Amino acid sequence: MNRTFGKLRRRRRGVVTLIAAALLLGAGLTAPAALAADDYTQSVTQLSSTQVQLNFTPTTPALYVDVHYTGVPGLGQQNIRMTNGSGTWRTTVGGLSSGNVLDYWFTYEKSGPQYDTPHFTYTVGGGGTTTVAAPTFSPPGGTYSTAQTVTISSATAGATIRYTVDGSTPTASSALYSGPISVPNSRTVNAIALKSGSTNSAVSSASYTIGTQAGCPTQSDTPNFGPNVRIFDPSMSAATIQAQLDTDFNNQKDTQTAQFADRRVAHLFKPGTYGVHDNVGFYTSVAGLGQNPDDVVINGDITVDAFNPSDNGVALQNFWRSAENMAVNPSSGNDRWAVAQAAPFRRMDVRGGLQLYPASYGYASGGYIADTKVSGQAASVSQQQWYTRDSALGSWNGGVWNMVFSGTSGAPANTFPNPPETTLATTPVSRDVPYLYVDGTGKYRVFLPSLRTNASGPSWASGSTPGTSAPMSQFYVVKAGDTAASINNALAAGCNLFFTPGIYHLDQTLNVTRAGTTILGIGYPTLVPDNGVNAMQVSDVDGVRLKGLLFDAGTANSQALLTVGQSGSSASHASNPTTVQDVFFRIGGELAGKATNSLVVNSANTIIDHIWAWRADHGNAGTVGWTTNTADTGLTVNGANVTATGLFVEHYQKYQVVWNGQGGKTIFFQNEMPYDVPNQASWNAPSGVAGYAAYKVGANVTSHEAWGLGSYCFFDTNPAVSSYHAFEVPNTSGVKFHSLLTVSLNYRGTITHVINDTGGTTPSGTVPVNVVSYP
Repeated sequence: MNRTFGKLRRRRRGVVTLIAAALLLGAGLTAPAALAADDYTQSVTQLSSTQVQLNFTPTTPALYVDVHYTGVPGLGQQNIRMTNGSGTWRTTVGGLSSGNVLDYWFTYEKSGPQYDTPHFTYTVGGGGTTTVAAPTFSPPGGTYSTAQTVTISSATAGATIRYTVDGSTPTASSALYSGPISVPNSRTVNAIALKSGSTNSAVSSASYTIGTQAGCPTQSDTPNFGPNVRIFDPSMSAATIQAQLDTDFNNQKDTQTAQFADRRVAHLFKPGTYGVHDNVGFYTSVAGLGQNPDDVVINGDITVDAFNPSDNGVALQNFWRSAENMAVNPSSGNDRWAVAQAAPFRRMDVRGGLQLYPASYGYASGGYIADTKVSGQAASVSQQQWYTRDSALGSWNGGVWNMVFSGTSGAPANTFPNPPETTLATTPVSRDVPYLYVDGTGKYRVFLPSLRTNASGPSWASGSTPGTSAPMSQFYVVKAGDTAASINNALAAGCNLFFTPGIYHLDQTLNVTRAGTTILGIGYPTLVPDNGVNAMQVSDVDGVRLKGLLFDAGTANSQALLTVGQSGSSASHASNPTTVQDVFFRIGGELAGKATNSLVVNSANTIIDHIWAWRADHGNAGTVGWTTNTADTGLTVNGANVTATGLFVEHYQKYQVVWNGQGGKTIFFQNEMPYDVPNQASWNAPSGVAGYAAYKVGANVTSHEAWGLGSYCFFDTNPAVSSYHAFEVPNTSGVKFHSLLTVSLNYRGTITHVINDTGGTTPSGTVPVNVVSYP
């Protein structure tokens, strides 16, 4: 097979950039830093005649904050690491007397880079900054076995406190705090302190998980999933089923009209055998309802192809569709799944071959397979890149730039870059997705697979997938008409969530505080934060599972779409981590969305298993542009020992991925830098080098390893733009990279080096520059 291709005709689509840089903190706290953005508040609170408290509250979580000050009699400059409490960093300064003048400034980490603020002054006993001290909570937020009585206080004498318990932002008209409040079940308490003549404090927040809550009010085990879920059973005629499948496909297939439309649908097949052909269009999930894939057999095809004349035979925009938990006997001996990003193929038993390319052999930009068996050959042919995890293949054929396998029998040998195939014998840690099924009595349940270490092959290869099962009576089914308040009420009551296909606008953050919560979506349920709220916050607890969600940024900027764990989280979750699976992020395209960060992971041991974070490069009129759909960073990892399997991050305006946590691992990364950089002067990293790296490991990281990473540039707006390197990492023995590449698509701009100063400049001809290992 010819493994190289001529110029690619790229579709104008997603770009991801990231906002972080190095965590550089030397012993003297004198590492260089960029000038601070206006993304914090600071204040001084006089505690006594000899003591003041310095306060610093970043608008988004910071990994650390250092304060530097002079003016204490008998002392030179002091450099202090501040203490974080409920999002506000504090340090007490003593040894003062009336009239002393403090000169102080801050250095802080914001999603990767560190920044220096301007200098401030405060005269002891003479006033100065008069911001009210942020409230504190006693006991602090956390997990408790019984209901708690919470006291809220401010260090500013005479301050009043207003608070909320529904996750919303408190204002001067919120409930007045007059004494300890009861927290009988899981919830988030937010508070603000006010005082006449002073600036209001920053908002403080504390999330409480109460272990003895009554539990989710019993839901139905045979719920109504709403009008967008089709449920088929073997008693229905094949003609009836086929007619419904065809109707949905015709509504969802067109790349020009359906790609950014509101329709969402799921096709669910109860256990049995069916003679149908399901062409899968945009925002469509197809899944079997058996406990194991072979419980549902399709004698026919589950197909994605370059369906439309406007596709010109390519599959570069076949986004947002999925197939799961079925066996397929393909009508021609081969099933076709010619997809791009956000189109997972999971828990499938293909009794024949699997063609991952269009029938036209046109270009494609996928893709992801997991927990799947293909008895014949899986062939990628024109796919630029692909990742396959914990599967079994008869054989594999194909490789353009970056084909990666972990824990997959039948995978090709590890031969990168010729051919460009990277193979790991096992996946270090994985946990397969939660999924809906019908038990023998006709009741719906959700299966929760067990954690796997050093896995190889499908979880169901030797029988049923190991794990536990939860009844639908423990799930609140989210449907049209639900609001952020009703969803938060269900979470606070101890319910899991099952999102049905639809679009859900959120006017408050969804707060996931209970350990072991499962949030499962089918049919690409889309969460849109309104008024600049952050869409979802997961507490630093064990065993939360998120699967099958699309976060679509609203028109008012959100600081983050999804945050896992609070800033500074350090608890180990190695035995029961949070998993983020088939979770997708979009900024622009359907709306003129804005979000500084898409996914921020603070919790240790989190597993990120297949995400696509995409700042749109095309979409509905008025939704795309350098100053329109603004987004700094796709993924920021601050937690330790986080594992990512299948990262797709594209077109963000700064760093695409920033990894600050120790012990991280990534298996497969696909990236495109932003297409629409207006000029070089507007796109230089804080260090001064040209452009932003696609994948940046923080300067303080001493252990990190990654396999199979590719970054492409297509600086279409201004081909004179360049990026100095695609991967920026500390030069230390514990930071190791394997199988890296860069490509200039159609030679629109260049990437000077692959990783740090290693690797040549991307040439013309849309051919890769490869680095086998680093250092």
